[in-house]
Amino acid sequence: MQFIKPGINIDFIGKRKIGFYLSVIMILITIASLVIQKGPRYGIDFAGGTVVQVKFSSPAKIKDIKSALKRIDIGISSVQSFGEEKDYEYLIRTEEAVTGEGFSQKVEKALKNATGNGAEIRRIEMVGPKVGKDLREKALKAMFYALLFITVYISGRFESEWVKSGIMATGLIFCVYSLSGFDVSIPFLITAALVITLTLFWFLKLKYAMGAIVALIHDVTITVGIFSILDKEFSLAIVAALLTIIGYSLNDTIIVFDRIRENLKKYHKNPLEMTLNKSINETLNRTLLTSLTTLIVVVTLFLLGGGIIHDFAFAMIIGVAVGTYSSIYVASPILLTWQAYERRKQ
Repeated sequence: MQFIKPGINIDFIGKRKIGFYLSVIMILITIASLVIQKGPRYGIDFAGGTVVQVKFSSPAKIKDIKSALKRIDIGISSVQSFGEEKDYEYLIRTEEAVTGEGFSQKVEKALKNATGNGAEIRRIEMVGPKVGKDLREKALKAMFYALLFITVYISGRFESEWVKSGIMATGLIFCVYSLSGFDVSIPFLITAALVITLTLFWFLKLKYAMGAIVALIHDVTITVGIFSILDKEFSLAIVAALLTIIGYSLNDTIIVFDRIRENLKKYHKNPLEMTLNKSINETLNRTLLTSLTTLIVVVTLFLLGGGIIHDFAFAMIIGVAVGTYSSIYVASPILLTWQAYERRKQ
């Protein structure tokens, strides 16, 4: 199937500065949002506490639900509608793990008395604060290790630097694993490790790995930023979405990098800017087909999948869009920036 006519020549690389400024603005907005809100709004998986999903037989007012829960003193933190409006379902969240014998019946009875209609407890989840903290740290490590192993693959495939990148990755993993045993903040540790990784790429001249890792960090950062701006919960399902986004974006980037490598051999006399632009245009049809078919699936999940999978699908929609954009306007232009730096250095 051909969406794009053969021989098309859109000047993507010529517009790279617009893409650069757009990315910088989005990342700055993300950082500002995270600073103002003091990080993402962690769900029960990471923050700990209890979540109760309740279904009423007819519409109920949130103030009545809160009033009922205050009477049984469960330390309520929020009540919000869940799923479709016609379902009359609500999520009740507490900051403490308050489940126990008879807890479900006690909540159900209080809600029936306060709202005057039938209430059915659909699910109760409880996570202790220590478990939540451990899950949060493991999620950060999972994303870091995923990014690190990806860079080893990119360095080996495109620059034949398997040994060099493997030694670097092993050293970084050992340092992160060793320091995590001490009283070191895991978010700070992972951020520092990523900065060191990018610095090593620069000195070791692993330009393809640099382009791929910057694009992946860009995608994850912007997705987290949009969740922060919209005040959506950050849960284990979102971590799964972020890891999926990393894989999707990497696949898109590799397709473009493969064509760039082929064209650099075929048109070695052409300026790099022309070769990059030609490579992006030649893979544009495949990129659009992949992105559109993936978006059809995740948009369907978003609209019809129900409340449980809603945020996962939303994260995937953002990730697919941003991942396609970064393969063109972030990963590839880094190769051009690298060449410009080498020329100035010479």
